[in-house]
This record gives sequence, C-alpha cells and structure tokens, in this order.
Amino acid sequence: MTNKRVVVIGGGPAGHDAATYAARFGADVTLIEREIVGGAAHLRDCVPSKSMIATGGALSFAQRLDGMGLAKVETGIDADQLRERIQGIERRLEQAVTQLLTSQGVTIHRGTGRLLNHNEVCADTDNGPIELTADAIVLATGSKPRIPQWAPIDNDRVLTTRDAYPPKEIPEHLVVVGSGVTGVEFVHMFASLGCQVTLIVSRQQVLPQKDPEAAALLEQNFLDRGVQLLKGARATEIVRKGDTVEVTCSDGRTVEGSHVLLAIGSDPNSQELGLETTDVTVDSAGYIQVDHNLRSSVPTIYAAGDLSGKLPLSSVASMQGRKIAEHIMGLHEGREHRHLDYDKAASAIFTEPEIADVGLAEAEAFATGRKIRVTKVPFSSNAKALINNDPLGFVKIVSDPNTGHVLGGSIVGQNAAELISVVALAVSANLKVQDIHESLFVYPTLSEALSEAAE
Repeated sequence: MTNKRVVVIGGGPAGHDAATYAARFGADVTLIEREIVGGAAHLRDCVPSKSMIATGGALSFAQRLDGMGLAKVETGIDADQLRERIQGIERRLEQAVTQLLTSQGVTIHRGTGRLLNHNEVCADTDNGPIELTADAIVLATGSKPRIPQWAPIDNDRVLTTRDAYPPKEIPEHLVVVGSGVTGVEFVHMFASLGCQVTLIVSRQQVLPQKDPEAAALLEQNFLDRGVQLLKGARATEIVRKGDTVEVTCSDGRTVEGSHVLLAIGSDPNSQELGLETTDVTVDSAGYIQVDHNLRSSVPTIYAAGDLSGKLPLSSVASMQGRKIAEHIMGLHEGREHRHLDYDKAASAIFTEPEIADVGLAEAEAFATGRKIRVTKVPFSSNAKALINNDPLGFVKIVSDPNTGHVLGGSIVGQNAAELISVVALAVSANLKVQDIHESLFVYPTLSEALSEAAE
C-alpha cells in the first residue's frame, strides 16, 4: 500500500533503516532526530570505540614486527591526530546516512520528537514545533549509559562510555567499572594505547555470559599486558581527589587512578517521548513491549533498537527497522515473512584477541542437558595465523550429534568478527557441518580453521 504516512523518531540504525525502506516501498516518510543522523550510540559510541581499537591494533602490530623478520619500530600515540581521525569518520558516516535518506525522499526534521496521541507527533525544532499526522509511528530513540547515584560523572575524570572519545587526553591510569562486553573493550582499547588499566570485575570471570574458554583466554591476555583485575569486587562509591579518583568496592577494597570509566550497561531513552499520552505498554525498566512484528500494544506505534529491549546490537536494530517497514507497508501479507530470531544473531567483542559467537553456546547446552557435539581447532595449527605471527585463539563449532546441523559456534582470535559470519549463515540456513567442511576455502586463510573444525 503506497501513500502511507510514516513518522520515525530517532535516526540511528533502527530508525534510518525503517525510514529508508518504508520510503522505497512508497511511503511518505518523515524522520525526526535531535542529535546526529546515524545515531549517537552508533556514531559517538560504537564507531569511535572501534576506531580507537583499530589504532591500538596498529600499534600492537608494530610492536610484533620483530617477529616477522623486520626491525622493531618505535611508535606512539598522537592524541590530537587520533581525535581528528575519529571526528572525521563520524562526519563522513553522518553525511552518508543523511544523503541516503534524502535520496529516498525522506524529510528530516532536526529536533526532539514526542507523541501527541496514537497518530500524531510533534517535532520540537529550533524554528518551533511541527505537528505531524501519521498512519504509523516508529520509535527508535536508543539508549544512554546507565549512571548509578554513587557515580558523580563530571566528563573530566569520572566518565561514561560516551565521554571517553575522542579522548581529551590519554589517561595515565584508567579504572574501568564493569566487565561485560563494553567494559572489556575499553580495557583492551586503553591498554593497547599504553595506559595502565585496572578492571573491577563483579564476578569471578570477565564476560560472564560468554564462553568460559574465551573469557579465560582474554583474562590471560589482559594479565600479560599488565592489566590489574579486581575479581569479586562490586563498586559502591567513586570519589574524586584532585587529579586522582578513588573507587571503593563493597568488600572494602579500594583502587585509585587518574580516571574512572563506568561501563555497567544502558537505559532506554523512553522518557519525554510522550508515551503517557498513549496506551503503549512499557515495562519497569522503561523498555517498550513489542510483539514479533515490533509493534507495541498500540497497533499504529512500533519500537525498535535499544528501545525494544531486544539484543542491543546495531545489526539487530537495522534488521528490526527493515522488518517494521515491511510490516507497515503490508509486504508480509500473502507471502513468506520470516520474523527475527534473536537466538541466531551473531555478536563480536573487539578485544585482542577478538571474540565472536552465534547460536547455541556450549555452556548453555550443558546447563540445559542438551546433547551436542563440540569440535575445536586452534589457530596455532593454521598456516595463515602463523604467517601473520598471531596464532592465538581457536574456532569452536557446536552441532547436533544426530543430524549434523550447525547449532552455534565461537571464535577467538584475529578477524573473529569477520569469520563468525560463516557460522552465522550456517545456523540461519540450517546447514550441516558437512556443508562447511566440503566448501572449498582459499589457502592459506584463517577461514580454513572453520572447515577443519567442521570435519
């Protein structure tokens, strides 16, 4: 159905994909974004952090050159150049997303969007309020770093993840609070840039939701690089003392550093959306409750991305936006329409080594008593890994012992985030390990380890 009026609030991966696809399908689309088209979490969080990690990776590679038949190269960090690089990438990506939207005929309003009722939205812009009527409304306002009452964020010495880049200065000693995905990426990032780093780990293992083997390997890598781990420690107080900051833990232990970075999760941006003017159901944490079509309790209102309470991944948010556009435009009717299966979403952690996984985890299968077959191949036996002088890590594939279907997998090592795509495709397409093993991979490549693990 064409000529539908669609209003999207939020220009991140979920919002701009919903807007772009709906416009391609013939809708009259308006997008409202108050900060940065492309998404603040995306362009001022994810992309900058990965840019800094790439810089740290280049530095790490330079330090390994003497193991590749080259003279060792002395190099360091230029903070000003690093900052300019990150801001340049941010600008280019925002321009690219904006151009894509406008090329599809999407109208963009710079301002804050809020609901007036089930079919009307107000965009509060610098030029005054603009009221819009819509047949469908997509809420994609993302999330913000979680800040507990005991953390006096000052954007100077006590930082959230969003304050850490571009860095005003490279910290002398960074204390990271939070050992989940975001926390360990920051540990790796700043350790690779030459900082002294202390990580406060509330449990007895970093990455408690990930493969224990992968977590143990990462922990050892941290220790080898001089990172201090405070295990079983839960931060309860942060006090700034001039040019230093002290963190106190629940067990009485304290650690002092030049800077503290908080990485303990995020909260949805569902406040000030005008949800009280609607019958949209919101849970106690502020996430909008949605069905398998990402539709809220109000048929005309959808929610996607972090706001939906599903997997907080850019790839997931983008796909949610596309699925919403298809549903709004009725493209799901009269044809096969596959709903999102969040259990089959691949994810990656951009540490050194990289960690990536998809589908059923080995520990999860054992916990539920499910019979599985696990095959593992170390990169230390892979020709390309040895050529690259980086043989750390492994490939692990989880399959059904009766049918041979690939159920999941995890990869630790160089380019794990790229390699996991093969396993993700196998999981999504219900392929068998034989399908991977009989594929003809290029030699020498890291991907050959996938074929060997599937053997």
